[in-house]
Amino acid sequence: MNEINSSLYIEVAVPFPVYNTYIYKVPEQYADLIAPGSRVFVPFGSKRTTGYVLGFAKAKEFKGKILSILDLLDSKPIFPKNMIPFFKWASDYYIYPIGEAIKSALPKKVDFYEQTFFSITNAGKEFIKTEENFSAQKKILESLIKKDLTIKGLRAKFGDSAPASLLYSIEKKGFVKKYSKIKGKSSFKRRIKKDRLGEKIIRDAPYPLTKEQASVIESINSSLFNGFKTFLLAGVTGSGKTEVYMNIAAKTIEKGLSVILMVPEISLISQIERRFKARFGETVAVLHSSLAAGERYFEWMKILNKEAKIAIGARSALFAPFENLGAIIVDEEHDTSYKDSGGFGYNAKDLASVRAKLANAIAILGSATPSVASYYNVISEKYEGLYLKNRIKKRVLPNVEIVDMRQKKDLKGIKKFITSELKLAIADNLKIKKQTLLFLNRRGFANLSICAQCASPLRCKRCDISLTLHQKDNIYRCHLCGYFQSVNAVCNVCGSNSIKKLGFGTEKIEAAINSLFSNAKTIRIDKDTTKKKGSLVRLLKKIKNKKADIIIGTQMIAKGHDFPDITLAGIICADISLNFPDFRAGEQTFQLLAQVAGRAGRGDLKGRVILQTFNPDHFAILSAKEQDFIKFYNQDIVFRKGLNYPPFSRLIQIKIEGKDKKKALQTAYNIGELCKDLTGKKAKNSIEILGPVESPIAKIASMFRWQILIKGTNSSTLRRFANKLFFDNQKAFKVSGIKTTIDVDPIFMM
Repeated sequence: MNEINSSLYIEVAVPFPVYNTYIYKVPEQYADLIAPGSRVFVPFGSKRTTGYVLGFAKAKEFKGKILSILDLLDSKPIFPKNMIPFFKWASDYYIYPIGEAIKSALPKKVDFYEQTFFSITNAGKEFIKTEENFSAQKKILESLIKKDLTIKGLRAKFGDSAPASLLYSIEKKGFVKKYSKIKGKSSFKRRIKKDRLGEKIIRDAPYPLTKEQASVIESINSSLFNGFKTFLLAGVTGSGKTEVYMNIAAKTIEKGLSVILMVPEISLISQIERRFKARFGETVAVLHSSLAAGERYFEWMKILNKEAKIAIGARSALFAPFENLGAIIVDEEHDTSYKDSGGFGYNAKDLASVRAKLANAIAILGSATPSVASYYNVISEKYEGLYLKNRIKKRVLPNVEIVDMRQKKDLKGIKKFITSELKLAIADNLKIKKQTLLFLNRRGFANLSICAQCASPLRCKRCDISLTLHQKDNIYRCHLCGYFQSVNAVCNVCGSNSIKKLGFGTEKIEAAINSLFSNAKTIRIDKDTTKKKGSLVRLLKKIKNKKADIIIGTQMIAKGHDFPDITLAGIICADISLNFPDFRAGEQTFQLLAQVAGRAGRGDLKGRVILQTFNPDHFAILSAKEQDFIKFYNQDIVFRKGLNYPPFSRLIQIKIEGKDKKKALQTAYNIGELCKDLTGKKAKNSIEILGPVESPIAKIASMFRWQILIKGTNSSTLRRFANKLFFDNQKAFKVSGIKTTIDVDPIFMM
């Protein structure tokens, strides 16, 4: 029998926007089965819902009527007990309901659950023959001859004469045996032994290490199994960070512990999955949202059943249900994709260190362009810094040539964005039959369409941005809400049909390249070309199999991909993100440019990069040219300190939006007054309130948007302030027709 007090009560979290947990009574038949981490079916108000068992409780801890659970959905926990403190910490830190946090961590759209069945054994059949008394256990055994039944089925058939204690007594005597079946809406199959590009995975052995790799691995291994620690592994592109990860993983699972490896994008999983499965075989599980529901559930259960020791995935892999965690590895730790932009709003990179600490494990954050915050933690000795300064096989970093676009301002047509320098470099690369990568972080054909009569831009009717022309689809599209209108649209100000198509995006670059290099095989990778399931994989396979000479794309192609035949990278316009109204604009520009540059020259030939910019003297551009993140950090950190922005402070953003502009403004004003009032009473010197102000993009999808930024130098003080503001003023936050969101440590400031 589980460790449970005699009252038989449990603490349950429900997946609703409520911040409390609730106590339920456990019927006697479930007393021997229920455990923390299990799912239960419970009444909640007028509804019935799935709840998550967080532990055992006493009735006196709850005021009001205590209801009983209706059913137990799992014969064993769906997540391990030791993850519960982690869920509670994350829920508290991000001010998010714990039930909804747990639901978001579990496999999405999972309608599958395990049911435990009892079947009669030969010993049970012999007992029936010899037992003369028509006892309750004999009745139960005779019913099992006809059909295997669950506890629920037996209880329905025999009522109180089939208590759980009797069933388990019969099991201990060997008269019945238990087994589990997965129930749900659809079936699923095991993953075949091929990678996502369709190629067979062949087992390999560890590669010879460079001196730098061996030194880094030795440093990490000396801390492995000696308690919690976070490392920042700063390694230039192509320096062999993945081989370091695999060596650490091997050492960790050798000691009976498990490993989580996260990458920022699903598109990056295929190559790292392939390498890990080649090394570790079927002990690797993969968790990400692109898997079918049944397949993802299978991978989850593979971990839970201890059939897998390594979990690889994007952000949500952080919640892999390992009991004995030894290491969490966060590759491309600088990437903003680790921040959930949905309801939960967690940052998987930050939570990796939290989960590692709670598990007494290590966390390794790896990147060629570490975030300012992470390197600051190295400087302040919160993290230990490790460095790979050279590429493997003595490969050198690519030459980066800056093209000053200010000198090209009078050029017209294709020459405005495909300069003579870039055109010549592409031609030379085609001659030697190598691949070229062209990067522009803007999709579409023309990003700005203006009326020739009144000079008004074509704007989205639902958002405060201009429409982008997508010539292939013959539409103008909004990249925020998806609104579109015909390419034959007229000006919505004066009605003129004379529209000038200005600016450019990846679609226009593709058209230009096809006209300049008609014999080259060109592909484009952006959100428009990867909408259909499997389309991205097919495009990546083309690159790998050298069926593409020129690859044009957005930031989707800038991260982590390793294609040895790409020897030239052309950055069409390096300045797009540089002037965003965000204190991280310089950091994100540097990281993106350095990452794109790092895609070139990863094979035997030295790479070359053409970087076109209107700001050739900006320190983010110059640092990216030299792929020197420390040089960038030393300049950017001075700016951060002067304005008291992270990492010298922490931020909480309150976002207010609604279709009624006046109501949204009034709600923002009311919350702003509460902030200022509370600051004066509780945190006059440690909390700063910025706003309320209109968001930089004032309207999205017909919702008018305002925001308030709360800045604090102490994380604990800031969180206490936010909790008091939110929980003591629910009426101000819950206004009909208005959505308010609290975003802790915000990344997206627009």
